[in-house]
Amino acid sequence: MAKDRIVIIDGNSLVNRAFYALPPFVTKDGQYTNGIYGFVTMLLKVMEDYQPQYIGVAFDLKAPTFRHKEYGDYKAGRKKMPSELSQQIQPLKEVLDALNIFRIEAEGYEADDLIGTLAKHCEREGMEVLIVTGDKDALQLVSQQVKVLITRKGISSLDIYDDVKLMEDYEVTPLQFIDLKALMGDKSDNIPGVPGVGEKTAIKLLKQFGTTENLIQHTDEISAAKLKEKVEGNIENIILSKRLATIITDIPVEIKLDDLKKEEPNYDELLTLFRRFEFNSLISRFTKNEGAETDEGEGNTGLETVSSDQFYEIGSIEELKTFIKKVRESEYLAIKTVSEEKNITTDEIVAIAMAADANEVYYLDFRMMDDKSAVLQLLKEVLEDDETKIIGHDIKKELVHFAPHQIEIRNVSFDTFIGEYLIDPAKSSYNVKELGVVYLNKNIVDEEELLGKGKSRKTLKELEKEDLRKLLSQQVNVTFNLVPRIKEKLHELELEDLYYKVELPLTEVLASMEVAGIKVDQHMLKDLEIQFRDMVSQLTEDIYRLAGVEFNINSPKQLGEVLFDKLELPPIKKTKTGYSTNAEVLEKLREKHEIIPKILEYRTIAKLKSTYVDGLLGIINPVTERIHSSFNQTVTTTGRISSTEPNLQNIPVRLELGRQLRKVFVAKEGHKFIDADYSQIELRVLAHISGDENLLDAFEKGQDIHTRTASEIFGVEVHEVTSSMRSSAKAVNFGIVYGISDFGLGENLKISRAQAKKYIDRYLEKYSSVKAYMENIVQEGKHKGYVVTLLNRRRYLPELLSKNFNIRSFGERMAMNTPIQGSAADIIKIAMINVHRMLKEEGLKAKLILQVHDELIVETPLDEMEKVSQIIEMGMENAMKLKVQLKADLSQGDNWYEAK
Repeated sequence: MAKDRIVIIDGNSLVNRAFYALPPFVTKDGQYTNGIYGFVTMLLKVMEDYQPQYIGVAFDLKAPTFRHKEYGDYKAGRKKMPSELSQQIQPLKEVLDALNIFRIEAEGYEADDLIGTLAKHCEREGMEVLIVTGDKDALQLVSQQVKVLITRKGISSLDIYDDVKLMEDYEVTPLQFIDLKALMGDKSDNIPGVPGVGEKTAIKLLKQFGTTENLIQHTDEISAAKLKEKVEGNIENIILSKRLATIITDIPVEIKLDDLKKEEPNYDELLTLFRRFEFNSLISRFTKNEGAETDEGEGNTGLETVSSDQFYEIGSIEELKTFIKKVRESEYLAIKTVSEEKNITTDEIVAIAMAADANEVYYLDFRMMDDKSAVLQLLKEVLEDDETKIIGHDIKKELVHFAPHQIEIRNVSFDTFIGEYLIDPAKSSYNVKELGVVYLNKNIVDEEELLGKGKSRKTLKELEKEDLRKLLSQQVNVTFNLVPRIKEKLHELELEDLYYKVELPLTEVLASMEVAGIKVDQHMLKDLEIQFRDMVSQLTEDIYRLAGVEFNINSPKQLGEVLFDKLELPPIKKTKTGYSTNAEVLEKLREKHEIIPKILEYRTIAKLKSTYVDGLLGIINPVTERIHSSFNQTVTTTGRISSTEPNLQNIPVRLELGRQLRKVFVAKEGHKFIDADYSQIELRVLAHISGDENLLDAFEKGQDIHTRTASEIFGVEVHEVTSSMRSSAKAVNFGIVYGISDFGLGENLKISRAQAKKYIDRYLEKYSSVKAYMENIVQEGKHKGYVVTLLNRRRYLPELLSKNFNIRSFGERMAMNTPIQGSAADIIKIAMINVHRMLKEEGLKAKLILQVHDELIVETPLDEMEKVSQIIEMGMENAMKLKVQLKADLSQGDNWYEAK
């Protein structure tokens, strides 16, 4: 008969480890949660891996213990727990209570003593004991029945110790482990030990004498004179240290094992807490086995499971017509498609799930339909009917999937994906499953679990028919039901205008851009590939010659050894694994040795080659000979659009080689690119928001803003401003926009921090309303918990309330910058909508194909150049009414390089 197993968790140790292992997680209300989240995920993993029948978590209490009373300096000097962690302890205990996991606490004793007492009690009861901790002190408790699981690599994995493993690693028994600490001492607990005696020496002594008591009795047998002197001079310390290091295993507490039995969680309390902490990914992991069967044949979750009884499969044209009649009656149609995505011009739709109301879902598998063209024609009629209000989750995908079939979705009524992004722009995921849990208390099948991971990961179209049907149908059902909830939230947060006038219509624009793509000159790209390969090869030879040795230039470890050991350059920064060789370090060493510029150039060329040249060659569509990038509107917290596969916004245009890459992006035959770039849009937004008279005056007079700023901060006439002064002023102007510090500006301009501070102070003195804006917006952010753009886009900034200076400073910079950068992002989106709409209304063939930051590119037939230029200028300069006029600079060319 298998032994009962108990897991005992060192609560303080594990939450401390989780806090430092994970980046700061902060809710919109300013609650730090990384410690709680890390603790819970490790707890779940341990419970899943070891299936204990009993479980408990031990915590220290604030009251002093017997160790503090015996030795006043016990744990003296230990850093106070940071407030970002201390505020998580009580909420963590609430989570444990909701999980029905027993908490073990007692005044006057440390968690170690409670763990030791409980472990030995359970050992005597014949149970298997697993202690989970990050503190190696617990190794003194190991035995054949007691194992200690030590966290390593943050909280992702564990080292498992029993008495055999302890002897292998430390060459001591569990009881000798106490003696080991008595001799070595412990800096973290301020246990003195014997100064100058480390682990190797302590183990050597214990091998000879067995225990510290025997050692004290036979110090005359210590052969090394200095060591003998150290031990004899610290006998009292050894005795004290052993008492302090010994975990008490018989404290007078009543142990009721029934209290530690693993029980079902209190689901209502747990879901409430997880929603409060925004742990959406954890909510549906807890199951409540009440005997009710779901359609998956598993125990019912603590959430309502979407029933499969309301799903109907369409198997004929007549059944499709019957469903479309329901759509006409309701006016609403929620859809979700899966496509083969062979290429952008011949996408074959595999399956589609549809709903005309909140209760029934209809599923159509194209692979089972004989007359696919008839199906598409019927869908075309309903999707292109202006009366049909289309609902979806990430509806851009449907717009792209239907485009190759010449089907245009006319009336996108609601996209839950975009809605949730506006409500909470800092989330990493907006999947339907999580939203169903949070808003509806509904649980659906998990897409990620169905698809799997790694090399065996499937695509949606590769799912078993039944899995695909269930997945799409449940997603559509939840999406339909989410709409009123998310609408209500958008109304509550006053985000409706931003949603309906900007973000929702933008999906059509982005889908059009993805379908259009941008043409690539493959011959030129292959020439660049050869050129870059030769440059990398030559730079490699140069670096080897200067280093006097061949090594892996891409290995930070080997590069560090060459630079700092062999060439004896001054090390700037060290990491846990050795010397740092990041770009910041190398820039500081640039003048120290001629190898450094070569390494920096090598890295630049190698990255350009691998990321862009090789990368672009691998994703050119074989049919269109174009690259079809994906444009994302739900990634950045400021509202900026990003692009992936490839990221066309990250081409390093400050470098001539990076700019050369733009030559490979070419207009198709009979066309040119019109490139339109907003002129200093963020500074114009700053002038509008701050109302600063000097800034407004400069723009109204059409002055060069950087020259005007240089004149102000250097105290010279405008005509006396040098190019160097203008460059410095430009750095100040944009630095102010991004909330730069004097340290950051000094680094950028390679001047002293004091000089940089003078520049900033002079700027704020001349532009006093900008200074007032910066101060006021930070205070507003602290008061409200968020800041907004001109169109009310929110960014939550719990960092503003942090007691950590660096985190708080980051929050302040974001508070200053977000209304400016976010408003600029809103303006460019409106401009894109304007240009796309006007081109369409005028029946022109020109297409908006690319957006990069404040720049738009329109591929234009030669006979439409003049008309399209007028449309672009009008669409961009009238995007929003500001106190200063928006200005767009237009240029044209046969490729992106020429047009820019």
